[in-house]
Amino acid sequence: MRSHPAARRAAWLLAASPLALSGLAAAQTAGESVTLEELAVTGEGTPQSQAAPGSGASDFGVSGPPGAAALGIERPTGQVVTAIGREGTIANRPATSIGTVLLDSPGVTLRQGNGGRDVVISIRGNNARATGVTRNMVVLEDGFPVTQPDGASRFDLVDPRAYSRIDVFRGPQSALFGNFATGGALAFRTRTGREIDGYEIGVDAGSFGYLSNYFSVGGVSGPFEISLFASDVRANGYQDHSSYDTQTMNLLASYTPSPDNRFTLKAINNEVTANIPARSSLDQFRINPYQRGCEAAATAAPGCTTFGLLANGAFGPRVPVTASEGAFRRNDRRTIIAGRWEHDIDAQTAWRVQVGFDERSYNQPFYTTSGRGSLPSYFVQTDLTRRGELFGLPAVGSVTLAYSAVDIAASVYNRAPYGGARLGTLIGLQEALQSNLGGRARLELELAPQWTAVAGLGAEESSIIGRNRTFATTAAGTVSTLAQADRRFLNVAPELALVYRPDPDWALRGRVATGYATPSFSSMFVNATGLPGNNTDLKTQENLGFDLGTDFMPLPGLRLSLTGFYEFFHNEFVTQSPGAGLLNYTFNAPASEHRGVEVGADWTFAPGWRGVLAYTFDDQVYTDYVEQLSAAALTARFDRAGNRIPGVPAHQLLARIGYDVPAGALAGLGGFAEVVAQDGYFIDNANFLKVPGFAILNLNIHYAALLPNGYARRIDLYGEVRNVLDTTYVGSANPLANTLNAATGAENGRAALAGTTGSIFAGPQRTFVAGMKLSF
Repeated sequence: MRSHPAARRAAWLLAASPLALSGLAAAQTAGESVTLEELAVTGEGTPQSQAAPGSGASDFGVSGPPGAAALGIERPTGQVVTAIGREGTIANRPATSIGTVLLDSPGVTLRQGNGGRDVVISIRGNNARATGVTRNMVVLEDGFPVTQPDGASRFDLVDPRAYSRIDVFRGPQSALFGNFATGGALAFRTRTGREIDGYEIGVDAGSFGYLSNYFSVGGVSGPFEISLFASDVRANGYQDHSSYDTQTMNLLASYTPSPDNRFTLKAINNEVTANIPARSSLDQFRINPYQRGCEAAATAAPGCTTFGLLANGAFGPRVPVTASEGAFRRNDRRTIIAGRWEHDIDAQTAWRVQVGFDERSYNQPFYTTSGRGSLPSYFVQTDLTRRGELFGLPAVGSVTLAYSAVDIAASVYNRAPYGGARLGTLIGLQEALQSNLGGRARLELELAPQWTAVAGLGAEESSIIGRNRTFATTAAGTVSTLAQADRRFLNVAPELALVYRPDPDWALRGRVATGYATPSFSSMFVNATGLPGNNTDLKTQENLGFDLGTDFMPLPGLRLSLTGFYEFFHNEFVTQSPGAGLLNYTFNAPASEHRGVEVGADWTFAPGWRGVLAYTFDDQVYTDYVEQLSAAALTARFDRAGNRIPGVPAHQLLARIGYDVPAGALAGLGGFAEVVAQDGYFIDNANFLKVPGFAILNLNIHYAALLPNGYARRIDLYGEVRNVLDTTYVGSANPLANTLNAATGAENGRAALAGTTGSIFAGPQRTFVAGMKLSF
């Protein structure tokens, strides 16, 4: 898939794509317009509220005239995608993090991140082993990238209240989204000015000091449309030393000076200050899951996790401290400013140019090291979309060229004990430039009224140029070691899909697609010991995926989607913890397979009643991986072929049933009960240690009413009890590295892994959150 002949063929096809688009134009006579019939075949797919092409509906906040083409990700035929709408999912519940909402989609797995409302999201298990940064997917907001050019996405800046819809793309997506989309993509759609049409104020409050104040304003005036969302969220946290405070601003504005020109401005700013709790071992989790009574190591309660910090911050003996004593915390900021110009060349052809700047800065003095960094990045993208005919058949074609780069300056320090978040000596200094330059082409062709074919192709060159200098300090002085990286990766990603739709209520879809993800600069400079060093031999992760599915309505009011997938991975990235407090280490597993089934259902089985189901079966195994372990002078190799890949539950389920009074005096009153269940999963390559699964129950009640005689137009009230039965469960578990017994040369077994700290966060215990929103 990455051979140079293939790359040359891809480059030729990309170069020929404008000719194909010209052919579409030539196929039309003056004044003639050919438009594809709307095909809502996108997994659990296209929202019912979505207008047909050319309707003049607002796509991503831009007021488009009739004939304007939608963004390529707005209505992609043949994709496996779930659209999560605002009503019933976001608007009537206190969504404390985006993970609460995304579980409505099959294939999504949620893990607690490092502090605050940070969550780690995976699609089809492709990011389930990450600990704080989401990778192996592309994230966009209103068509602008939120994933930085090193492949990193974080969800601190994502407040669910700001959005009207979220699309979850599943499976390899590099032909549509480019680098890093091996697992899929998330596309967030901000509420537009016309959707808000006024202003709203709201407040949520609940257990463990949770308080969220938020504000939305939006409207349309002539050629201008604007929406602004702002929130202030804080909480003490349900674990010891886990309080947080975060502020978010999200702006979407558009200007349409003429029917064929549209300008869009996007701005996001988020600041987060969070205390970081300690990750425990499985043994400690069973004794003290929420790390209570852990203010000081000398008086710590049983089961408290401690970390050894160097007494003088440089070398010598280590002093045990708890998370509170070490003042573990995060102080991060993220700022995104982007703009887009859209121009309709004619009634069937649209040209777009968008540029953006994205600054991510972090200060994270937690565990045994402290990371600081500034990652300013920028992106430029242009695309051309044409609707017309090809060989006499209705068609939609597009070509895209994109460039992105991030300039990295990062440092790593030892931590020193006591006195707040005190730093020790510098142990790592990174300087790097990571960039991506590529093109993508896509063609949707209506072969017959019931058949639509899709072909896509992407080609991209990515590079990492940088260096990492490590410093080892002893009583004799400081020794410096330099690791340099000058890596270039050329990747090609084809995609084919076929959709058969004999009637509006039934569709069959098949898809074969590829994905790729190049290493990040940070993973290339952490060695197997979990310290800054040389890991520059990492290769590109690639996958080839097959999807076969159907979407149908077997009964009135029941929409059912069933998808089977089988994906073959080459050089899959696997990340694990070498030990408590150390940096995570990433390696390539030569070959692995992911296979499973996704089921989505939405059933309005009686007036006011609705049931929702999202189920995933995901079986992931190594097919070629021999792991080498060393201890003292001993070295041994272990064949992991046939073992399950750590971090991925085989079964995951969300089931919800709710009732909203449809009419009468109690209209607007409703509620639901939902169960979130997950299977246990292994957290080591040898499959010695498995964390237990769980099932939790959530209950919700909500009420909405118009206020025609009051100052406000509408009032929304809602309350929710989560984890009603107060189940103690594992909310996040870092995969652990297997170790070798220095005396016997055998692998240390389950007992050693169960006693290894730095892995587990408990999930939230029983919590109650209630809120109110007034619309004016």
